[in-house]
Amino acid sequence: MTEEMPDHPAARGKVCAVVVTYHPDQDFPARLSRILPQVAATFIIDNGSSDAEMKMLRGVADDGAATLVCNLENLGVATALNIGARRALADGFTWSLLLDQDTEVDHDMVEKLVATHASCPDGDPIAIVGSRFRDTQGQSIEPIRLDSRGELWEEVESVITSGSLLSLCAYSAIAPFRDEFFIDYVDTEFCFRARTAGYRIIQTLRPLMSHTVGAPTSHELPWTTKWTTNHSPDRRYYIARNNTVLLREYGASGDRSWRLKSFVRCCRLVKRIALYEQDKARKIYAVWQGWRDGVRGHMGPRRSPRKQTAG
Repeated sequence: MTEEMPDHPAARGKVCAVVVTYHPDQDFPARLSRILPQVAATFIIDNGSSDAEMKMLRGVADDGAATLVCNLENLGVATALNIGARRALADGFTWSLLLDQDTEVDHDMVEKLVATHASCPDGDPIAIVGSRFRDTQGQSIEPIRLDSRGELWEEVESVITSGSLLSLCAYSAIAPFRDEFFIDYVDTEFCFRARTAGYRIIQTLRPLMSHTVGAPTSHELPWTTKWTTNHSPDRRYYIARNNTVLLREYGASGDRSWRLKSFVRCCRLVKRIALYEQDKARKIYAVWQGWRDGVRGHMGPRRSPRKQTAG
């Protein structure tokens, strides 16, 4: 499972970027321009954006800066990542930088990720080098911790998809991202499988990108400040369902603290929706539906609540 990754800039020839888009905004080309100089190729995998959005994406791709793959409908993040990873493998790349459409990367992100990997002991099989991030709109991340060993990284259970440098050798050995997860916990589930297969998941100690989770809002209480992400009912469904699936599949063998944190996270999710968010009834119903489908093993895209009721 051991693979080599030469130091930057020689590594640039072996690193590509895979960017998943779904109704990208007008600032997407500017964010993409920060990625292009850092990698040898960029693959944009679009999940059924509108005609106007596709025109913008084709404008980026027509000048040869990126390769655009158009899906006629939203196939989900997992399938889009698999499409991009397969394209990268077919073109001979060994590492792929995975990105969301709204992530703004630092100008030296790839260089720092390569350096982080190079600082690991020789022979350690690394599946993913993840990036810490600055949340520019929501709750601040934890302050930077200086590692007592002088390392640039820490070993973690999982990392978020965006900003992660994926070993395509590990990807080929572990199997693809799970299409039926569709969106949420796609990254966590892959990391769990990678660790089970003997790979390590590491993350930089310093943030290398700006990234926001949901549409966060803060709510002041006399003794603290509470944050909520204001995800849509559909996202609440996938979060609840896929977390339930992970508890069912990995709960018995996983870390006890992770099981407890996962259960507490589920309860806190409903509480914050009820206290702070709009459209409470639809979101809480979506969470309940997600829990139920997770227990029953109903996967893939969320079925219409109206159709389910009729059924």
